[in-house]
Amino acid sequence: MDFLRNIFVYDETHPLIFTRLNFWIFFAVVLGGYTIIYKKNALRNLYLFLVSLFFYYKTGGLFFFILLFSTVTDFFIGHAIYRSKKTLYKKIWVALSITLNLGVLAFFKYDYFLTETINAFFGTHLEVVTHAAKWSNALFGTHFDLSKILPPVGISFFTFQTISYSLDVYKEKVKPVKSLVDFGFYVSFFPQLVAGPIVRAAHFVPQLYKKYTLSAYEFGLGFYLILKGLTKKMLIGDYIAVNLIDRVFANPASYTGFENLSALFGYSVQVYCDFSGYTDIAIGVALLMGFYLPKNFNSPYKAKSVGEFWKRWHISLSSWLKDYLYIPMGGNRGGSAFTYISLTVILLFVVLIAGKLILIPIFIFVISVIWLLTRFFPSIKLTLSTNINLMMTMLLGGLWHGSSWMFVLWGGLNGLGIVVYKFWKKVSPYENSTHWLVNAWKIFFTFTFITFTRIWFRGESMQGTYELLSQVSTNFAWPLVPSMILNYWKVFFLMIFALVVHWLSDSVKVKYRDWFIARPLYQKIGIAVVVVFIIYQSVSAGLQPFIYFQF
Repeated sequence: MDFLRNIFVYDETHPLIFTRLNFWIFFAVVLGGYTIIYKKNALRNLYLFLVSLFFYYKTGGLFFFILLFSTVTDFFIGHAIYRSKKTLYKKIWVALSITLNLGVLAFFKYDYFLTETINAFFGTHLEVVTHAAKWSNALFGTHFDLSKILPPVGISFFTFQTISYSLDVYKEKVKPVKSLVDFGFYVSFFPQLVAGPIVRAAHFVPQLYKKYTLSAYEFGLGFYLILKGLTKKMLIGDYIAVNLIDRVFANPASYTGFENLSALFGYSVQVYCDFSGYTDIAIGVALLMGFYLPKNFNSPYKAKSVGEFWKRWHISLSSWLKDYLYIPMGGNRGGSAFTYISLTVILLFVVLIAGKLILIPIFIFVISVIWLLTRFFPSIKLTLSTNINLMMTMLLGGLWHGSSWMFVLWGGLNGLGIVVYKFWKKVSPYENSTHWLVNAWKIFFTFTFITFTRIWFRGESMQGTYELLSQVSTNFAWPLVPSMILNYWKVFFLMIFALVVHWLSDSVKVKYRDWFIARPLYQKIGIAVVVVFIIYQSVSAGLQPFIYFQF
């Protein structure tokens, strides 16, 4: 009985994640059933929908009811949008979809923030209570803390996915999915459910009705991507996190400036290996079942500007923000009503985060000055509107990650980096140069800037970021650098190895990828055994969760 209970009952200490053996046992069982029904599309979609729900239950517990709520409501809203004859009715249904989805997202991601703000402004003593945890404790004997609401795993990803579906139906880019089961499968497909990539309906839904095919090349590619992702995540990302990054960021003042700076650059390596590693595994697992997920990373540390970086990093989110925020706000064509609505929302958020009502008249003054400038100097109107749209998109992207000044500053700095470069490239004498030194400098500068902004992304508090910057600027400890390099030599070796491989040309990467794919099956298995053995030899602490699970 205990064995069956462990299989079918949610255990928060043993979620189904790619780095645990229980996931691969689960996947093997899923594939076993899949080989029986894969030729019948309707049965296949129902089967994968059910196992995806089970996967989410084992990963997020009773929060899978939130997933079901988003799935059912947006399925029927999509049909209501499509059937509506008048544009006004279509807009009302779209607004309902956005309100419901963002309402759920806001409740789980911004609950403490909103409660603390209300208490501070009105002198109340409201407390956060999670009724789902209360019911779970009563029905299933769990021991959740009733005063602590944790966001459902992957809520930001599947929420954005369902919002984009409603908007695409409204824009007539896709027709509504006829079957609730098929739509549920699209929303909940387990490889990408908890950390993306965010999948558009136009890309994925047509695959639901295609005949299953898997060539020898596709099988080899899926196998390769899984091994590649595990190596990135566990061998490189987790090792440097446990042995340097987590220690330093937990208490920056206890470490030298050199160690703080090393941890900061190490975090850029870690977050890439962690997140792109997850994406590699997700794409590989989906491919073995005959489904294609969109590419989410394209060697982002090869970018020569901040703008280019965001075209290469977390592509599914960047393109989502562009298509559903930046362009509706006017993009590079100027402002719109949505621009001012978004600006108001952001400024209200900033006021609430700061807890300072005095900011309201300041913001009103700034907005008035901008309005006057565009009124009396029409020539600068387009430039101002475009850059405001861009800055707001990046600020909202920061707030997507969480409600704190840390994420606001991180998003704002990235937006500022894009805006400044837009002006700089107009006067730079090297903008059109193809010399390798110029390219190397651009890549190094962009990588360094992106790393610098992550002080606020990774930092555990504003005080911690100040301590890190202080140590780097006043206590670098140059005489101790050689001994610290020796002490952390494994960490530095893995960081340099990861960056060197990252900066290899695409043609080189394709060659060793295709070499692996061309190996006979027994050689692939042999290579996999060696890789997995090396990975688990490097595990020096408990398995680390994927960074983007928290978003």
